Amino acid sequence: MRRLLCTLTVVLSSLAGYAQFEMSKIYIGGALSSLDLSYNGLRKGHIGLSGMGGYFFRDNLLALGRVGYEKQKDMHALLTLGVGGRYYIIRNGLYVGLSATYKHSSEYNDFLPGVQIGYAFFVSRTVTIEPEIYYDQSFKNHKDRSTVGLRVGVGVYLNNKK
Repeated sequence: MRRLLCTLTVVLSSLAGYAQFEMSKIYIGGALSSLDLSYNGLRKGHIGLSGMGGYFFRDNLLALGRVGYEKQKDMHALLTLGVGGRYYIIRNGLYVGLSATYKHSSEYNDFLPGVQIGYAFFVSRTVTIEPEIYYDQSFKNHKDRSTVGLRVGVGVYLNNKK
């Protein structure tokens, strides 16, 4: 019975998501990374919040902008600004992404290119829950600042066609 419910959920989510990754759609999202499901050499306690906005300039291709805030125990708060993109591999929500992020605080500045792989689980026609595995490569200090982790977000896909 459990297997049947899981299969039914996947099929229904793939049908619901079929038309969501079309050209001219608008994406609004947010993510929380305070679960400490990431690792780098300096990480002790961590909370991170980010907001994203994007636009589908082609079917399955999303351009993204991101702004965020991170606070780690015994360190200054970081402001993050970034751009990136996603390619939705299959129409049911699996995606890969590339990003470039700038992190700034009073004592630290860094540029981090990154890669992501995630899945957009549709909970309604327009709202998703998006677990994502990511890797951010630090140019300034690879050993202590490069990060691999799991981020969980919420996304909203809005129709922009008139």
